[in-house]
Amino acid sequence: MTPRSFKVTLAAALFAAVSVNTSALAQKQYDPGASDTEIKIGNIMPYSGPASSYSLIGKTQAAYFRKINDGGGINGRKINFISYDDGFSPPKAVEQARRLVEGDEVLLIFQSLGTQSNSAIQKYMNAKKVPQLFVASGATKWGDPKNFPWTMGWQPNYQSEGRVYAKYILQHYPNAKIAALWQNDDAGKDQMKGLRDGLGERADMIIADASYEVAEPTLDSQIARLRNSGADLFVSWTTPKAAAQAIRKIAELGWKPVYFIGNTSSSVASVLRPAGFENAKGVLSSAYLKDPADPAWKDDAGVKEWSTFMDKYLPDGDKTDTNTVYGYAVAQTLVQVLKQCGDDLTRANVMRQAASLKDFRIGMLLPGISITTGPNDFFPIEQLQLMQFDGQAYKLMDGVMTGEIGGKQD
Repeated sequence: MTPRSFKVTLAAALFAAVSVNTSALAQKQYDPGASDTEIKIGNIMPYSGPASSYSLIGKTQAAYFRKINDGGGINGRKINFISYDDGFSPPKAVEQARRLVEGDEVLLIFQSLGTQSNSAIQKYMNAKKVPQLFVASGATKWGDPKNFPWTMGWQPNYQSEGRVYAKYILQHYPNAKIAALWQNDDAGKDQMKGLRDGLGERADMIIADASYEVAEPTLDSQIARLRNSGADLFVSWTTPKAAAQAIRKIAELGWKPVYFIGNTSSSVASVLRPAGFENAKGVLSSAYLKDPADPAWKDDAGVKEWSTFMDKYLPDGDKTDTNTVYGYAVAQTLVQVLKQCGDDLTRANVMRQAASLKDFRIGMLLPGISITTGPNDFFPIEQLQLMQFDGQAYKLMDGVMTGEIGGKQD
């Protein structure tokens, strides 16, 4: 064999070897819910019941996935978004989760809403090894990869939020007498734990607290009891409907405490407007997303992009309701995860990619806030910024604050 023919033969052999390896690497891998043309995503949302104001989140996500499909989908695959109503009922959530996993055979369940509903399906989802991804609840339990490797939250967890409020209270109201209203479930208990842990040795500043059930028609008795405690600072952890009731009742009683409300119930459209803007003036809350109603963002590129999306894909949606911003932002995060999956659309790879987000930025996050996850870090967002309602819109205060749990609090 001549040197030249040897080189040609060797080159051909190397080309063949590279071709085989490339073919192996490019091999597509699918689990139920994924194919060459489609990605099935399941969702459970309270389109009815006491938390139905949150249903706008699901509607926004459906609209965003229509936008993605109009643009060609994700890596050439269209999203089939299947969303069912559970009426904010845990037994119904279990029924719908089984329907999605065993009947519709979705690749994952995305953004199922509510702490109790997700608690009811968590063990089932993990036993089935189906991602319960970016849960629409801030409960701390969604960040436990050791025991529940198929479950991940998205928004700042409730304990972190409680710690942030505690930090601010200690800095600005060190002599306050605190009363707290909380939802009698894991969410409310998580929030109260964060507040108490954040106050630390000063937890005795909480002189009164009262719980309520989601199905209760009014909160009048709890509010009256808390006012009579002599507290001058009030922290409310409730659903949007209950938050509006509490603001109205406090105004009716003439009680004027420093007033904090949980960020899941801070919407101008679904809480403050029904409560009455004058009644809500001065209310404090926290944010990690931009509020399009704030004039400060009128020229912001991210807000303009969101507004264009709303005009085209959700024209009847209320632009003052921040649930649309939330639904839009978390849908963008899922799209990023699925893009990273490439042609490996297995459930295990979905979770690997969800746990591989590094300083991921989307346009509607506040400056200084980004999304980061890791194999042992299932808390995508852990930063918040306080804000106060001036009677027309929220105004951001101070800078970004963290309330990380597990000894990492700054």
